[in-house]
Amino acid sequence: MTITPMKKTILNPTTLSPPTGFSHGILTEGGRLLFLAGQTGSDERGRIVEPSDLVAQYDRAIANLDAVLRAGGGTLTDIVKLNIFVRDRGDYITKRKALGQVHRRRFGAYYPTMALFEVSALFQEDALVELEGIAVVG
Repeated sequence: MTITPMKKTILNPTTLSPPTGFSHGILTEGGRLLFLAGQTGSDERGRIVEPSDLVAQYDRAIANLDAVLRAGGGTLTDIVKLNIFVRDRGDYITKRKALGQVHRRRFGAYYPTMALFEVSALFQEDALVELEGIAVVG
């Protein structure tokens, strides 16, 4: 079997506002789709780490996504679509700088397409954030 290497082209049209912390679009060729289930800041026993710390939970949620990606032969920079669900948009905005530092430590300078949603609750009561998305692994 021949596997075609995956190619990604970041699309940020000049007719749209310049993106900050995300890409407007990513065009892929080759590779395999990996659908990533929602991951919270939970440990290997399913317990939320740092129940009142959005930044720590965000970091752990990314680590959990990374574990799934590695199991599928990929890395975080294979994510092409990332949805972020937060309990408190205001808390997210207040901590944007710290959250950005976590992102850059985990992803480097790579920014997938992203959307942020404020939700009234997540499945785990102590969860402040949940991440889910799509990766193209090549």
